[in-house]
Amino acid sequence: MQCVELNPVGNFDPWEQEKIDELLHQEITDALSEKLVFENESVKLWDLHLAPGDRIPFRKHNTNYVLACTTGGLALTRYGNGKIDMVKLNPGDSEYFENRGKDYVNDLENIGEHPIIINILEYKEVKKDNRAAFYN
Repeated sequence: MQCVELNPVGNFDPWEQEKIDELLHQEITDALSEKLVFENESVKLWDLHLAPGDRIPFRKHNTNYVLACTTGGLALTRYGNGKIDMVKLNPGDSEYFENRGKDYVNDLENIGEHPIIINILEYKEVKKDNRAAFYN
């Protein structure tokens, strides 16, 4: 996975007004995708499919997760702090993210010519004997 910064943190000047309105005025979900395929007491498994031109709206990431891209592709991601990155995904790319408690916000848009398929394994916080435990 390769990222190229297109716009720095704090600069919303090149943003479309529609994206700024979405970020500021719409409820932002913490679901990592539109499709939850499995869940138990420890994990959630999400399936993310983006056809060319498709976009997943802003999401709040406040859990730890690992993603694996099965197809590769080219995407654009906008962050809640104004930053914009172009991301090149290769088939088999995977990465672990530690976002627990950070309320990290971004969207993802497929700007390439082929579908992007990403599997996301989210680690849940589990209460055990009045203590929090994380399965990861």
